Amino acid sequence: MAMASLLTAPMAGAAGAAAGGITWGPCEEDATVECGTLAVPIDWSKPDGPTLDLALARRKATDPAARIGSLLSNPGGPGGSGVSNMLRPSGFSEEIQRRFDLVSYDPRGVARSNAVICSASVYNEMPYPVMTSQADYDKWIAFTKRLRADCRERTGPVYDHVDSANVARDMDAIRAALGEDKLTSYGVSYGTLAQQMYAELFPNRIRAMVLDSNMDHSLDAKAFQVTEAATVQDSFDEFIAWCARDTDCVLKGRDVKALWKGLLDKAQRGELYWPGVADRPVSAHNLLWLGVVLNEGPAWRRLGRALLALDGGPVPPDMPGFPGNGPVGGEIAELPTAILCEDFNLGVRNYREYADVMRGSNAVAPDMRYNPMPMGDMPICQGHPVNNPQHRLRYTGSAPLLVGNSLHDPDTPYVWSANVARQLGPKATLLTYEGWGHGIYGMTECTTVAMDAYLISLTVPARGARCRAEEPQG
Repeated sequence: MAMASLLTAPMAGAAGAAAGGITWGPCEEDATVECGTLAVPIDWSKPDGPTLDLALARRKATDPAARIGSLLSNPGGPGGSGVSNMLRPSGFSEEIQRRFDLVSYDPRGVARSNAVICSASVYNEMPYPVMTSQADYDKWIAFTKRLRADCRERTGPVYDHVDSANVARDMDAIRAALGEDKLTSYGVSYGTLAQQMYAELFPNRIRAMVLDSNMDHSLDAKAFQVTEAATVQDSFDEFIAWCARDTDCVLKGRDVKALWKGLLDKAQRGELYWPGVADRPVSAHNLLWLGVVLNEGPAWRRLGRALLALDGGPVPPDMPGFPGNGPVGGEIAELPTAILCEDFNLGVRNYREYADVMRGSNAVAPDMRYNPMPMGDMPICQGHPVNNPQHRLRYTGSAPLLVGNSLHDPDTPYVWSANVARQLGPKATLLTYEGWGHGIYGMTECTTVAMDAYLISLTVPARGARCRAEEPQG
């Protein structure tokens, strides 16, 4: 596509915009962590134009004598806060903490970095996320037009510049402000998309880059949704298989698929209520979130207990909160979905095209039906301008890149990371975790040691490297 060739030519000023640097000081929430801001252009095509302040946080290397440099961590989402992540205990190994300053940030349009916000009164008028007719489609088209106008007015000019290519330029400004000649980075889930854009835009400014559980930016709307449906069904099947073999499953011996279908049917009729939330029925769409979120760890024991409770059994102390999205209180609502809409063209021309996407998803996911996260976001993206449309990646740099994924990931299908590794070319190595869950760093000793060796000494795993599955304990 034409966009791919445009992305390979960096705009002037990406590094120069960081000349002012970052002033670090103790974070208000935790004085052992440093916080700071970095001014970057709202519109990178106008490097001397208006700016926004990116919020950053840093944990200094625990052994300054052994320090290699800074490791920039890219949060997932869209909507994940890197600053909030840094304020929690680090998920990186002690050796990584010893050798690197750990740095993260709130991407533009998120949390402390000029979040995309909308009026709660408008946001709360959002129609049901699953369309069943042309009338539903028309209702969504009218609503999204109104929602975008409101969010743009509330958010300001950054609303039109929150795509991952702009985030990649911000990453390079952060690199320069940290005084690093080349970037060392780790990203997970949606954070990998900004890294992929960085590899295209700044191929010769990379020291090391771990892309953990990848987005595949080459897929059209239908392929995107169908592969998401297939992977969440696969994870649900893995839960059922575990339940049949493990005595810790409270549903052992029961027909889990029949139980799940019964709950979905009850939710569809408006008769399913979450324990402790008696005044608000659980929709079938929101119930599907449970099958996604509790497979991310995975937290199979907890999932089994939650399903039993919904079926009239005892309510466990670790019962999840009400699943999915719902009305928000207060004056404003955040809408990080705008980032997805600027990165992926998920538009369909009418309900017939939407129904075709849904049928394709249902066909590969007989129990889960579809993945509620991207399918629920799809209506919001109708008619939204796309700044960074889908295209095949092109990487021309010399630094090796490390791509990783689990075989049974409910969020980012294994095939996405395999496709990304192929698109990045011979410099990319795919590390396969043969188990379950989303995000493989820290999942097992094998995956963590392999990624640490690459980040610290640039030792790349052998082609075809695989880490055996380890039964989840949580």
